Amino acid sequence: MADFNQMIIDEFRSNGGHVSTAGFGDSLVVLHTIGAKSGEIRLNPLMAIPEEGSWLVVGSAAGSPKDPAWVHNLRAHPAIDIEVPVDGAVQTIAVTVSEVPDGEWAGSWQKFLDASEGFAKYLETAEGRRFPIFRLSPA
Repeated sequence: MADFNQMIIDEFRSNGGHVSTAGFGDSLVVLHTIGAKSGEIRLNPLMAIPEEGSWLVVGSAAGSPKDPAWVHNLRAHPAIDIEVPVDGAVQTIAVTVSEVPDGEWAGSWQKFLDASEGFAKYLETAEGRRFPIFRLSPA
């Protein structure tokens, strides 16, 4: 998975944020999470839904029954940088991270379902896990 992620990050950076691989298009951001234990920067390319000047990302882990490691890292260190496409270039911006509360979760989840049918398929293998959704707001 690390090799695939690096390939996506490289394509994202070299094409101004556009990724043709797997049909990602212009819908990705690259999270710079901070390892909860190691303190090391980890890069994670994720589909993001723009929302009123911020972005939503979901910890689906492709339908795994466990949260991806970056979820734990975001909860431990909610002030991070992200890379986003802006006018054909990639910019790095500082964001603060907040987890979408229960009362907003269903509406936020629907945005991911509307964006890609793949998210509905992830429910089949997640063993009932509710995927955490995070809002990335410019700091």
